[in-house]
Amino acid sequence: MIQALDLAAVRCAQPFSLLGWQPNWQPNKEQEQQKGWLIRCYLPKADQVEVLDLASGKSLGVCQPDPEVAGLFSLVLPRKRKTTPYQLQVTQGKHQYRLVDPYQFQQEAYHAVHFVHSQPQNLYRQLGAQLIELEPGKQQLKATRFAVYAPNASSVSLIGDMNDWDGRCHPMQKTDCGHWVLVMPEIAAGVRYKFEIKDRQGHLLPHKADPVGFLADQYPSHASQVYDHSRYQWHDQDWQQRKPVPHYQAPMSIYELHLGSWRRKDNNEPLSYLELKEQLIPYLLDMGYTHIELLPVMEHPFDGSWGYQPLGLFAPSSRFGSPDELKALVDACHQAGIGVILDWVPAHFPDDGHGLARFDGSALYEYEDPRRGWHPDWNSCIYDFGKDTVRHFLVASALYWLEHFHIDGLRVDAVASMLYWDYSRKAGEWIPNVDGGNHNYEAISLLQWLNTEVYRQFPNAITIAEESTSFAGVSKPVDQGGLGFGFKWNMGWMNDSLRYISKDPAYRKFHHNDLTFAMVYHYNENFVLSLSHDEVVHGKGSLLHKMPGDEWQQAANLRAYIAYMFAHPGKKLHFMGMEFAQASEWSHQRSLDWHLLDYDKHRGIQQLFRDLNLSYQRCAPLYQLDYDNRGFGWLDHNDAEHSVLSFYRQDAAGERIYVVSNFTPVPRNQYRLGVATEGDFDVILNTDSSYYWGSNFAVGTVIPAVSQSHQGQPASLVLDLPPLSTLYLRRRG
Repeated sequence: MIQALDLAAVRCAQPFSLLGWQPNWQPNKEQEQQKGWLIRCYLPKADQVEVLDLASGKSLGVCQPDPEVAGLFSLVLPRKRKTTPYQLQVTQGKHQYRLVDPYQFQQEAYHAVHFVHSQPQNLYRQLGAQLIELEPGKQQLKATRFAVYAPNASSVSLIGDMNDWDGRCHPMQKTDCGHWVLVMPEIAAGVRYKFEIKDRQGHLLPHKADPVGFLADQYPSHASQVYDHSRYQWHDQDWQQRKPVPHYQAPMSIYELHLGSWRRKDNNEPLSYLELKEQLIPYLLDMGYTHIELLPVMEHPFDGSWGYQPLGLFAPSSRFGSPDELKALVDACHQAGIGVILDWVPAHFPDDGHGLARFDGSALYEYEDPRRGWHPDWNSCIYDFGKDTVRHFLVASALYWLEHFHIDGLRVDAVASMLYWDYSRKAGEWIPNVDGGNHNYEAISLLQWLNTEVYRQFPNAITIAEESTSFAGVSKPVDQGGLGFGFKWNMGWMNDSLRYISKDPAYRKFHHNDLTFAMVYHYNENFVLSLSHDEVVHGKGSLLHKMPGDEWQQAANLRAYIAYMFAHPGKKLHFMGMEFAQASEWSHQRSLDWHLLDYDKHRGIQQLFRDLNLSYQRCAPLYQLDYDNRGFGWLDHNDAEHSVLSFYRQDAAGERIYVVSNFTPVPRNQYRLGVATEGDFDVILNTDSSYYWGSNFAVGTVIPAVSQSHQGQPASLVLDLPPLSTLYLRRRG
């Protein structure tokens, strides 16, 4: 009776021992003896319950209500030799309905967690809400199997559309490994649900969304939804089966994108995944980008976090549509030959009540001690990277996006904050590791495991680290002692080069090293040159307005700088809007300023980006040996007095592109440039061209080189350098 009272008090952890088919024990002279079976059900709102055979619909009898526990009904079947599938016909006031009792499917519920920890991907294949088919008797019955990890809870109930969010109706069964399970017949995709959890002491917690939920409602409910991932039919087979080219030797020009503010409708609502598919992909093709990188699409409660405070690590944001609609966007990108990279955030998560924080009343996902479990910068929780369950959870999330959404790569956010215990902390605010140092060994091993699994299971995928320190071996293979990332953002190049280009040209000669220093350490990592969203928010202004001078000089500085970036070793990334010189600082609450393309200046800069992307992809010297010292050579990096840089890029066949940048508004006439051979050279790109809203300073299109050694080269040519410009030259033939 105590166990039955637990049902009414919503504190039952073992409902399978009370509900569904139960042996009917009858006392005799020596010991209790089973005499048939009984069926017990708990329906707190029911007035009468009749049990029907599931196959025939024949009545097995009317249940008797328990005199002490309202809503508890039982039917004794003393002659029943074996259990058979049944359904319940429930009378509730004037209404009558039938349901298949979930508590007769004990073995099917336990099956959810049989192999969950054997490999990370089992987490999203077995936990959460999984659509399954039951076979009671000879029938087939669609159902959803629910499983959630909450080892320190005293009770967990499934609540949702199926029971009017009443925690009494569907208590879940606790397993020995700390998971709570229940199979719900006739629950299909689209049904909303949450978990009602009580902590170890029996205190009710805020209703929790599913940590492994595939779809979630927006504010205010934040409810999870049952979702069917098997429905979508992919059409990117050619992309998936393409012959792999080593990413290090391939062109990679990445367009970083915030889905909610790239372009908006007239009512300022963001475009949906499907609307983006129709509008974004033609733009990317026209502009010549090879990849897009999406700011986090994982579900997040606060728009202003731009997705970097995620709670649904397995759910694309429903702000923009359904998971299948995101798949359609990715699918269309692949059919157009465009790779898709997602920002992914394993470093921290917000403490919203419906999320992971204190999930079962304990620090289940986060470090218990706030000196390790709380981020002072972002006011958010830090995952406990030492717990096996958390490690599986995070690695599973990464693999999930690659498997179910065909994502081509993950850019891992805030890696530096994971690597160091003292990240953004003062003395006394952090706990050293076992050796007394500041490295988080648990996070380091997690990242190594993550990269090992990604590259083992998805050889064509890439991982990119946003890591802002000089931590050694970020993009070095794990078996060589590195973290195993494919690439690393070059934050040093970004900071140095922006500091340089923001200076008045009169003072740039004193900061010349800011442009050249990156090549000192370039071959330490596989770098991506990034001009990201972080550089155009929080009062930093737009990229255009970082440039000094009047309107013409700002545009010329921007053009020269971007062409220098495209020629510098390393893959390329820039944030949306930079390609047409967005004038205002980026805001996630409104569209980019597309109206600026009504003006020649902005159309000219956009044309430069288009030509740079296309030239970059067509010219192997600009990308093939990015991480091989044969691919780059200085011609003159010491001309600080004139703020001129010259170098060459080279491919595996020895073909070269020569690059000269003049970062002053003063033309440099009769500039001699060293080249490898005599012959005629074409100026294949000139950022001062009138096509790009430049001054069209006379340079010429064909420049002859003669056998006069210069800058360590056997031949040289002479040209006039336009003001604030970058030129690319290539030998004819």
